[in-house]
Amino acid sequence: MQRTTNAKRAGFSLLELLAVVTILAVIAAVVVPRISSSKLAAQQEVNKQNIAEINAAVERWYFEKGSYPQLNLSDIAADVQYFPEGIPLNPVDNSAYQLDATTHRVIK
Repeated sequence: MQRTTNAKRAGFSLLELLAVVTILAVIAAVVVPRISSSKLAAQQEVNKQNIAEINAAVERWYFEKGSYPQLNLSDIAADVQYFPEGIPLNPVDNSAYQLDATTHRVIK
């Protein structure tokens, strides 16, 4: 006598896998652009803060030394009282900050 067993196979059907992949794709399509725009916004905010700190240091240099630092900020960068870890780079494009020759403010 033969027994007929109706055993279910373990695993997922193609339709279930397709539904999961579709849901993950929709979530990725929503999340990835927000993360990349958040990164750029954070870099721009850090850039603004760096500019404000460098401008304050330039003013302090002028009041203490009686002259403005060099336009490439090499002399203020060498003085550890102003920037002990060195002048930061622009986080948006990784360039060095420069001073405007007339205003003695950081060029954006």
